[in-house]
Amino acid sequence: MLDSDPAFALHRGGKLEVRATVEVRDTDDLALAYTPGVARVCSAIADESALVNDYTWVSGVVAVVSDGTAVLGLGDIGPAAAMPVMEGKALLFKQFADVNAVPICLDCTDVDEIVETVVRLAPSFGGINLEDISAPRCFEIEDRLRARLDIPVFHDDQHGTAIVALAALLNAAKVVGRPIGEMRAVVAGAGASGVAVSRFLLTAGIGDIAVADSKGLLYEGREGMNPVKAALARDTNRAGYKGSIEEALAGADVFIGLSGSTVSEEAIASMGRDAIVFALSNPTPEVHPDVARRYARVVATGRSDFPNQINNVLAFPGVFRGAIDVRASDITENMKVAAAHALADVVGDLVSEDYVIPSPFDRRVAPAVAAAVAEQARKDGVARR
Repeated sequence: MLDSDPAFALHRGGKLEVRATVEVRDTDDLALAYTPGVARVCSAIADESALVNDYTWVSGVVAVVSDGTAVLGLGDIGPAAAMPVMEGKALLFKQFADVNAVPICLDCTDVDEIVETVVRLAPSFGGINLEDISAPRCFEIEDRLRARLDIPVFHDDQHGTAIVALAALLNAAKVVGRPIGEMRAVVAGAGASGVAVSRFLLTAGIGDIAVADSKGLLYEGREGMNPVKAALARDTNRAGYKGSIEEALAGADVFIGLSGSTVSEEAIASMGRDAIVFALSNPTPEVHPDVARRYARVVATGRSDFPNQINNVLAFPGVFRGAIDVRASDITENMKVAAAHALADVVGDLVSEDYVIPSPFDRRVAPAVAAAVAEQARKDGVARR
């Protein structure tokens, strides 16, 4: 039986349930929780729609939405097969930041259909977490939803990865004694996470960054790029590299792998002194951590069985907790930067080569991220309480 596998045994029946927050013990309770008492609440909300945030669970619930086109490393496996991951995401929201979340897998992949569907679902939620939607469609979907909705919309494959990667890099920079403004980085992968991490590093002031896809380095004027890659090429690669990723890695300070590809030992060996290597593809990193450590000062992966795990669970629960706490209308770039700095600060003075990012089970993480996000939301003028 499948249940002989512990993963299947754990998932039997799903990983979520709905629990009541009030008891219905007698007819008086029933009259308040449902008819006729509920009608008074409904009428009040009809007169003043903002009351829905005080007298229902709407403002505190996140929809975890996917179309199943880019699930983990499995690719386009469809909405039904994506549900275990979306349930897992909702579980992590609750476990790490006490945020209620509902998994929603859509049986459509057209951008217009996804946008319209989520817009119609939005009145039931206080935030939208987009998940495992393939690039470049994910960029347009998020942009259009942010423009149409007045609740936080956050594509975790992009921004969760970017927040945690920047936090780890800020601490790695302390270890090697070099500010990120003086670093040259190379990113393998120009999908959702690769583009977002690269954009975020630019926001953080990285010295220079070159990005590679499966056809080589992005540079302005390269043929065959989609609009997202073309825009990224215009803003990166000031050094003008046009060949393979190995060419750009020679003398580089930072490598960030988000591609599922393989990078040779020789390429890592050619990096600069005290290099930083984040080989984040799962389950197989672009370069084995033991190999990378022969040449790099700081090494991180996406795996839990090596030091310095870059795990999105360090970001998204706290980000939404903070945004929900102040009923933010958006998640701004400044809020993401604040989250990254708060996450880095959890490590504090204990920063070392094998400790540039906290554990997902460090209970300080979500509260620190949430507080920073909420404070920045107020500064940015998107907080509503």
